[in-house]
Amino acid sequence: MPTRSRPKHVPQRTCVVCRTTDAKRRLTRLVRTTEAGVQMDPTGKRAGRGAYLCDNPACWQQAIKGEVLNKALRTTLSEADRAHIAAAAPPLAGEGASIDEQRQDKPER
Repeated sequence: MPTRSRPKHVPQRTCVVCRTTDAKRRLTRLVRTTEAGVQMDPTGKRAGRGAYLCDNPACWQQAIKGEVLNKALRTTLSEADRAHIAAAAPPLAGEGASIDEQRQDKPER
């Protein structure tokens, strides 16, 4: 009897700002740690409360300036945390570039 191959499960996560769902590997994870505040988590395996951001620069700007990360990470971001996140944010696209154009330029991870 032949075995059926099932498609590989791809974990999905949601951007905390724009609420779009995408593959976990395509989003950036921020994690609240007990010893170092809010840090980037490139592996997605660091212990702590996490929140995901897509690579839309507008989402990063809103996350840095607004309260959405405070709520998602259940903490209050310090100015040092905000500066650390801002340094890791993707560069702003040229004026007039749509989100779809920005995503087309993005390489697959």
